[in-house]
Amino acid sequence: MTPAEAAAVRPRVEGVREQEILDAALEVLGEVGYDRLTMDAVAQRAKASKATLYRRWNSKATLVVEALARTKGVPAVPDTGDLRTDLVTAFCGMGGLTDHDTTSTFGAVITAVSTDPEFAAEFRRQVVAPKAHVSRTVFERARDRGEVRDDLDLDIIAPALAGIVLHRVFVLGEQPDAALIERAIDQIILPAVRRPD
Repeated sequence: MTPAEAAAVRPRVEGVREQEILDAALEVLGEVGYDRLTMDAVAQRAKASKATLYRRWNSKATLVVEALARTKGVPAVPDTGDLRTDLVTAFCGMGGLTDHDTTSTFGAVITAVSTDPEFAAEFRRQVVAPKAHVSRTVFERARDRGEVRDDLDLDIIAPALAGIVLHRVFVLGEQPDAALIERAIDQIILPAVRRPD
């Protein structure tokens, strides 16, 4: 029996043990970044064998992306009836752009997004897409309520706030707070999307 066949008949990693391994992956990611993260290092941190990891995840890309996706969870789409309030709710607080863990995790994987196609595809599908869906839905609902222009290009505007804030984090070295998010909403996003008087 080959090692791959043996791994296939062993029980799959699940439950608490699976979460311990995902937590270990995030710890190693935070310490060394994605490029230097290895399955060996995660296995050692989780006190597991490398074979245990490979029974559940076929690469470090799938392991790290699942750890990121599970930790951040699927964000709720706010629906207060007001675009500004929905944007503040969606982008501030835990898991939002003011959450230091969220931005530092993004920093740990940013080079992998441009250099590792497998990682980039999974990261976009499992981590970025759910957040992008929240932002787009907020603007779609605002459009349906008549709060924003009908001709608004949602592909451009929906990710704009995140782009502004992440530029300040990674290019300018700032850690965003709620006041920055609100200034960006009030001075850039809302004037760009509102109907002309």
